Amino acid sequence: MTPGNGAPTLTIPAAFNGPDGSGNGGYSAGLLAGLLTAPGGPAVQVTLRTPPPLDRTLTVEGTPEEGLRLVDPTARDKARLVAEAVRAAPFDEAPVPGGPVTVDEAARARERYAGLTDHPFPRCYSCGPARAEGEGLRLFAGSVRPGRGPDGVGNTVACTWDVLEAVDGGDGRAAPAQVWAALDCPGGWSSDVSGRPIVLGRMSAQILDLPAVGSTPVVMGHLESVDGRKVHTGSALYDETGRLLAQARATWIALRS
Repeated sequence: MTPGNGAPTLTIPAAFNGPDGSGNGGYSAGLLAGLLTAPGGPAVQVTLRTPPPLDRTLTVEGTPEEGLRLVDPTARDKARLVAEAVRAAPFDEAPVPGGPVTVDEAARARERYAGLTDHPFPRCYSCGPARAEGEGLRLFAGSVRPGRGPDGVGNTVACTWDVLEAVDGGDGRAAPAQVWAALDCPGGWSSDVSGRPIVLGRMSAQILDLPAVGSTPVVMGHLESVDGRKVHTGSALYDETGRLLAQARATWIALRS
């Protein structure tokens, strides 16, 4: 974030893409949320209004009390509004029912990650298998509790996250926006993303604590419901002992075929 004409600005570097050419939804949302909260602080809800542009200076408007708007000053009409963020109510229940799996279980689940063979966005910063170690989070979440409802509702996925120095926020722990990115895609992969590509529309997240560089926390995602083109998911991040570090709920939008 840098000052510009009295207003703060944000830039999403090109390395932090989701679909090619636009920002990873979780990382982009986490950058904006960081202006409203901090680890141990309140949850924040971020709504993405257009695919976040990369390597472009975006202006932050509004106040913490009324909410923030991320605006692209070079765009026209509706594309000007990139995202909106407001502080949100506390989570009333766990986004991932049943609690965490062990590190060993999560590590084995990586082998069942559907995106290894069929990925709509293989260079996604969070979950793309085409990203090299250290150049992406490589979160490969495979099923650990199969869904039993229509559209696979109830499916729960998990993977481990190797927290490398590349995500260090400067204090030996992962930067908050990296945690938002980690909560993002595992939630999406609780749905059949290979057969039905989806993109993040809205995400509410709360960071209780940050994972240390060198640690191997567990990330989990859960498919809550499917309503037409909208897919609703939960996700959570746990340390190696099963302690909850962060949690999120998200609404995804299926791309039109």
